[in-house]
Parts: sequence; structure tokens; C-alpha cells
Amino acid sequence: MAAVLGLAAGGLAAGTFGSLLGLGGGILIVPLLTLWFDLPLREAVGVSLVSVIMTSGASAGVYLERHVANLRLGMTLELFTAFGALLGGLVAFLLDESVIAGLFALLLVYTALSMARGGRRPEPATDDAPVDPAGPPPTFTDSLGGPGYGVRHLPAASVGSVFAGITSALLGVGGGLVKVPIMHLGMGVPLRVATATSNLMIGVTASAGAIVYLLNGGIDPYVAGPTAVGVFLGASVGSRVAHRVDTRLLRLLFVVVLLYTALLMARRALGI
Repeated sequence: MAAVLGLAAGGLAAGTFGSLLGLGGGILIVPLLTLWFDLPLREAVGVSLVSVIMTSGASAGVYLERHVANLRLGMTLELFTAFGALLGGLVAFLLDESVIAGLFALLLVYTALSMARGGRRPEPATDDAPVDPAGPPPTFTDSLGGPGYGVRHLPAASVGSVFAGITSALLGVGGGLVKVPIMHLGMGVPLRVATATSNLMIGVTASAGAIVYLLNGGIDPYVAGPTAVGVFLGASVGSRVAHRVDTRLLRLLFVVVLLYTALLMARRALGI
């Protein structure tokens, strides 16, 4: 019973944090299960993917209702991300767990540094930009923008989305670690919109990877059940308070937790 409550409590914290930052909670679920509950890393990734689906399901509706998430942009990028998730799920069972842990640590450090550098950039304005009726006709990329911002570098973002899908299936993070920086730093989407849109996408991405893990027996239902319940409750809370959290604080939380988790996973990869 103590283990069940511990899994639910950990899921609650991970769901809240994951919903706030568009990460799906996998960034905390995987270290929690491997470092505190001694679950094999590959099984922890499978459970984390289930938790990511719960996070997305609990928070996506709230962000859509409040018109924060960019549905058109999210579904466009998700076409590429889902393909990457299927590919990553197949590769995951061919890699040693220490290699996966090392990749996890490297990805966390890179993402943390990228977001820290991005914090020095001003947020795009949120006022509607005037449209020049005499200008060139809008392109498909133009149609993916939102109030007060446009998007750029769509081809590069599509390639990055495939990589996000691969990392999602390999590491159980839903791809939000890559999707949020791609949209915010690469495409010029405001951070709050990027995290909300990521919450829409991660459920689809995680589902594609989870199918591969399920077929290979990589998901323990006795661990996934209480963890997923906690994640769902936490994500429900996080999505409702996200608009009250200052963007600078959100970014700081993002960077600090990423670096701390990277340290833990690097120690596991090195067997320390």
C-alpha cells in the first residue's frame, strides 16, 4: 500500500509540473521509478508513456477552451512526431539501458541550456498584427501563426519533430523536451502557447510509442495504474493554474529541474 501511495504521489507532482511546462511529466516519472522504486529503465519508460497520455488528456481540453494552444500548428508538427515515435519505440529495445540513461542526461542538459539562453530574448507581442491587403497572399506557414505572432522555419521544425518523437519513445518524455524549444526558440511561438500546444501533441506522440512497448511487454500495469491516476489529477490542477504562473518563473523551474534530473540520470548511466 505504501508503494502504491508513493507512486500516486509521485505521479501527482509529475503531472502538475508536466502540465505547466508541456513536458507530460515523463521527465520526473522516469527518474522517480528508476531511482526511487528500482524499476528497470525500459519498463519505467513504458509506464512514463502511459502517464504522458494521461497528462495530455487532462490538460489539452483546458488549454483549447482557453484558446491558448495552437491546434493547427500542433497537429501539423504531430504528423512528423508520431512517425518518429514509432521508429524510436522499435529502436528502444535494441539499446542497452545505460546508453538510454546517457542519452536522457545529454538531452536534458542541452534543452536546459537552450531554454536558459532563450530567456534573454523578449517575448513576442500579443497584439494582433495589421495585415497588408496589398501584400503577397498568405502561405501555409502563415496560416499556422496566432494572434500577434507568426511561425518560421517550418521545414527545420518538421525534422526536429521527428527527432522529438524518437526521444519520446526512447526516454518516455512525450517529446515535450524537444517540442517546446522547437516551437519557442526555433519557430518564434510564445512560451505559454508552446507549452500549451505541446500538451496537445504529447498524448498522440506517447500513444504511438506506448503501442510498441505494450506489444513487447514493456508496461507493468501494477505500476502504471497508480502512477497514471496521480498524473491525471496533477495535470488537471496544473492546467488550471498555468495562466497564473509568471513565464520567467516557468522558465526557471524548467531549467533547474532539467539540470537536476540530468545529474541523476548521468550517475545512473555511469553506474555511480
